[in-house]
Amino acid sequence: MPGTNERRRLAALKRLNILDTPPEERFERLIRIAKRYYNVDIALFSILDEERQWFKSRDGLDATETPRSMAFCDHAIRQDRAFIIEDATRDPRFRDNPLVTGKPHIRFYAGIPVREPTGFKLGSLCIIDSRPRKITDVDLEVLRNLASLVEDEIERAYYGAADQTNIDVSHLNRAIYRAQNVFLSSDNEHAAFEVLLNDLLTLTGSEFGLISEVLHRPSGDPYLKVGAITNIAWSPATQSLYQQIERRGMTFDRVDNILGLPLVDGEVIISDSVINDPRGKGLPAGHPPVNAYIGMPIHSGDQMIGLVGLANRSGGYTADLAEELDPLLQTIATLIERKRLYREKWGHQKRLEKAANFDSLTGLPNRRRLTELFEDEIREANLRDGVIAVCFIDLDGFKAINDTHGHMAGDAVLKSVAQRLQASVREHDVIARLGGDEFVALLRDVEDVAVYQRILDALCKPVSYKNHVLQLSGSMGVTVYPEDDATPDMLLRHADQAMYAAKESGKNCYRVFDMRLHQARKERVRVLEQVEAALESGQFELYYQPVVNFRNRQVVAFEALLRWHHPELGLLTPDRVLPHIEFTDYDRRIGRYVMDKAVDTLHGFDDLGLPYGVSINLSPMHFLGDHFADDLGAALQDCKPGLCNRLTVEILETTAMDDPDVAIEAIRACRELGVAMSLDDFGTGYSSLSYFRKLPVDEIKIDRSFVRELAGSSDDSMIVEAIIGLSRSFRRRVVAEGVETPELLGQLLEMGCDIGQGYHFSEPLPLPEALAWAAGFQD
Repeated sequence: MPGTNERRRLAALKRLNILDTPPEERFERLIRIAKRYYNVDIALFSILDEERQWFKSRDGLDATETPRSMAFCDHAIRQDRAFIIEDATRDPRFRDNPLVTGKPHIRFYAGIPVREPTGFKLGSLCIIDSRPRKITDVDLEVLRNLASLVEDEIERAYYGAADQTNIDVSHLNRAIYRAQNVFLSSDNEHAAFEVLLNDLLTLTGSEFGLISEVLHRPSGDPYLKVGAITNIAWSPATQSLYQQIERRGMTFDRVDNILGLPLVDGEVIISDSVINDPRGKGLPAGHPPVNAYIGMPIHSGDQMIGLVGLANRSGGYTADLAEELDPLLQTIATLIERKRLYREKWGHQKRLEKAANFDSLTGLPNRRRLTELFEDEIREANLRDGVIAVCFIDLDGFKAINDTHGHMAGDAVLKSVAQRLQASVREHDVIARLGGDEFVALLRDVEDVAVYQRILDALCKPVSYKNHVLQLSGSMGVTVYPEDDATPDMLLRHADQAMYAAKESGKNCYRVFDMRLHQARKERVRVLEQVEAALESGQFELYYQPVVNFRNRQVVAFEALLRWHHPELGLLTPDRVLPHIEFTDYDRRIGRYVMDKAVDTLHGFDDLGLPYGVSINLSPMHFLGDHFADDLGAALQDCKPGLCNRLTVEILETTAMDDPDVAIEAIRACRELGVAMSLDDFGTGYSSLSYFRKLPVDEIKIDRSFVRELAGSSDDSMIVEAIIGLSRSFRRRVVAEGVETPELLGQLLEMGCDIGQGYHFSEPLPLPEALAWAAGFQD
């Protein structure tokens, strides 16, 4: 059995005589407003009787009722505030509800209780969506206003307000409050005017109506722009007119009919029979009959800024009614003025934004706006795993056009270029002007590089200016993100660098940014910035790889190889360092470091009674430079007698071939100091026999690339045999590099090579570990 309050509520509901009545436009209109304003799937005015939830008005739902046990609205009427469910699947009260698990798959619900005139909650005005949502306090206030309008309609029907000749002051005050509230709490101008129109129809008992703003064309002629109009079921031929108003608004220009006459004299227009009134001409064909009509101007000071038109009120209209509505009309005037001020402020803001973000001459995005667009393009490219071609374009010969024909001609050329660039790319691509004659294009997912040439071809077409035909072209640099994974500013710099390469290549062409060269330059700068500190803090060290006599299994020497203990990158080999310091002062400094350390190592061997020699590698620049002999002599200055001939300087065969005469002089200088010379990586430099004979070296080192392929290449086997035979003929010691397997060792022995080095024996090691390995190898 229901409780006392529920029995009284059901009795009040029965007195209303609203259950199971046909749909009514006064409620349907409010439901449409709610659905459109909140952009939800469903909007309902629901009423709860003893066993069911019945929908007086609905939009977006086929069902006319549901069992009360399923009703979200049953929860809404049990409280005085809004009832909100952001995600029904996460709410234990509703997640198993058939309306959640099945159609309409409710996820979001917001409902405001609706009361009947004596105060009992008979149902709710609610919005429903199949997606989880949140709702702001501002949006809730609009929903409360709509629920209040539903209550007004119920109250009007209950007390027979439609038959009253005068307007209830309390209802008028509530309408004024709603008008102020809905405009202040909503940025949906159309929905706000709809609420106002609904109040006016309710207050006056009118069937049709409109609210419009008075605007003026550039000529000064006034016209009406409709803000809200009744959705009348016109004939099929004119039904699209309302849809047109909904989409883009509707205007009325005529001032010779009953609607436009207030624009002329600013007075209230009243007609008891529009059909028979000569002022009634101009009604759209198919419009339902209009009997009584009142047109009430809205003024701000002496200026008419709006018009309210109402039609088909039982009993007609009087001037007294217009006077009674004046407080609400003045409120509407204030709100229209506020809207106008906002519109002017918004227009001013837009103009400021355009000036700040767009080039005034061409209308293209400027550098500031390009930065924003660039960031958007990169973000979207990351989401779709796409690419962006960044094209930096500079016009060729633009300065000459400016100087010869003047700045007006130059401006005409820039405008033409902007139009051609936009026409040569797709709609979603970005064209911007950086300033002067510099433009940028951001192209999405370029699949054919022909697009770059197409852009340049568009620029080459002559430009007609007055009686002149101006010829120009463009140079373009291109870099592609994310292959070039840089910031927008750096991407522009890279494209700019490529553009200068295009200029140097003869102009009127494009060049793509060379990422490998750029990375090499970056690495070079990074190394050069850090090598000074590395030298001063002792981050460099020599590692030693044993050189072994295969036949007597004796270590005869060690090759000293440079290593850098980098604090961040770990142990770096020479190929990561030396190419970047070549042709700098650091090249010689590191060479001197290697010489000094090698001589120190020889002194250490001598102190320990070890017979090993040490070979070192020097850069081509240092070896062939003017200071080589002096640097080597300085390193050997304190060397004990007999130790100098245990030091070997290795030079690449290609170094000796770069400048054979200088190389021969450097080799002779070494020999005068008692230092041995080795020709490294032999076989890769294509030296002739005459140079081989002239180079007074003591040792030939067979390049590891030939040794490594001995087992699988007869050609390499023949080359190694030839080098061994040639070395013997010229009485030079031969050393094989890259001995990595027992099989290679066996082949080299068969060929007559007795000395070599490689990972079969040992990798390069710090000196203490290298000596320990040598001691163990010889035991």
